[in-house]
Amino acid sequence: MAGKGTEKAKGKLKEAAGKATGNKRLETEGKTDQMKAKAREAGDAVRDRAKGVSDSLDPEK
Repeated sequence: MAGKGTEKAKGKLKEAAGKATGNKRLETEGKTDQMKAKAREAGDAVRDRAKGVSDSLDPEK
């Protein structure tokens, strides 16, 4: 799996390239990549928080 900021950085590059060249499709792809990265980060945060709560409720730990 790539680093956490890789997909977001890729999206920013695509967006900037799209703006610079007037390519709306590339610009939109970049924005989409950034949103995917943010959604993945949010999902990871929820999963980690849920695991923490689960671990705190487990009397065996």
